[in-house]
Amino acid sequence: MPSQSDILVIGAGIAGISAAARLAPDAKVTVLEAEPVIGHHSTGRSAAVFIRNYGNTVLRALNAASAPFLAAPGDVSESSLLSPRGEMLVATDDDMALFDAYLDGSEGIERLSAQQALELVPILRGEAIAAAAIEWDAQDIDVDRMLQGFARKLRRHRGQVITGAPVQSVSRQNGIWTVVTPAGEFSAPIVINAAGGWADSLAEMAGVRPVGLRPLRRSAALIPAPEGHDITRWPLFANAGDKWYAKPEAGKLMISPAEEDPVEPHDVWADDMVIAEGLHRFEQAVTIPVTRVEHSWAGMRTFAPDRSPVVGFAADADGFFWLAGQGGYGMQTAPALSQLAADLCLGRLSPLGHAVVDALSPRRAALNSQQGHKT
Repeated sequence: MPSQSDILVIGAGIAGISAAARLAPDAKVTVLEAEPVIGHHSTGRSAAVFIRNYGNTVLRALNAASAPFLAAPGDVSESSLLSPRGEMLVATDDDMALFDAYLDGSEGIERLSAQQALELVPILRGEAIAAAAIEWDAQDIDVDRMLQGFARKLRRHRGQVITGAPVQSVSRQNGIWTVVTPAGEFSAPIVINAAGGWADSLAEMAGVRPVGLRPLRRSAALIPAPEGHDITRWPLFANAGDKWYAKPEAGKLMISPAEEDPVEPHDVWADDMVIAEGLHRFEQAVTIPVTRVEHSWAGMRTFAPDRSPVVGFAADADGFFWLAGQGGYGMQTAPALSQLAADLCLGRLSPLGHAVVDALSPRRAALNSQQGHKT
């Protein structure tokens, strides 16, 4: 006989674990995870920076809603999940349209001269800087502490996480969903689809129309810190045209080619050619050579067609709840999205407001033409 819960959550990344933790005080929750550990895929490979102005208008609203929790996470952590970093954009002449578009509608961003940018990151090639700006309030997020804190909260309220449980089938009968896995069968009236890059595939398995999610690969490489420089207090610095970004990481410098290459959902790895091309673009913007790569990796960023997350009950299947399409914003929007998921599943009014909730809904107009068609 299936193990019975009020709510099943499929996927134990930050989206699934945080939503389950928010629900657990008021419902019996079980999380099913295919991998042997939680946070194995995108969560464990995140650059983990809170950038208030990152993303479209909907995402910026979610960032603002998440900020208070990240600064004071209550029963998830005893102290702030944030630490100072800053994010600096540098633009060449060719990047100016994108640079201006990013600053349009932004808050708390200060324009810098080329000289000011060099004072913050001395390895930049000054003559290549047409414009620069910094968001001083951008901060590092302690990903593991947030993930594990939500997991502890879930368990405190008697929620459970079943790892090594890839979904083999999903069916619904008499108002109850049943999910079959190698670890057993599980049932509940509500299933939350927090399967990341696999969310559309899971929906199809359940007989639910997909919403057109696209998993995209994003790579990164770790190189030694530039000789003679203390990089500890450097901000994350990025090309405004999304050609590369760089971030101090445990005494090293992490460089990403900032690519978005479509992939089938899988345990992605870095492509050596993509890394090499990204490092070449980075070298054009700085005065130091890249002599060696110490480590490289990749993760998936999964987007809906309008690049806003998909959160809410499916229109074509009772009790099937979408919590997917967080793209590259999953860590910094998890506090707001997990609260929204809990509010909607439990029939509570969300403080996010109707405009944001409607913009996230799987029923929104931007997804209607995509449903039933993979992109």
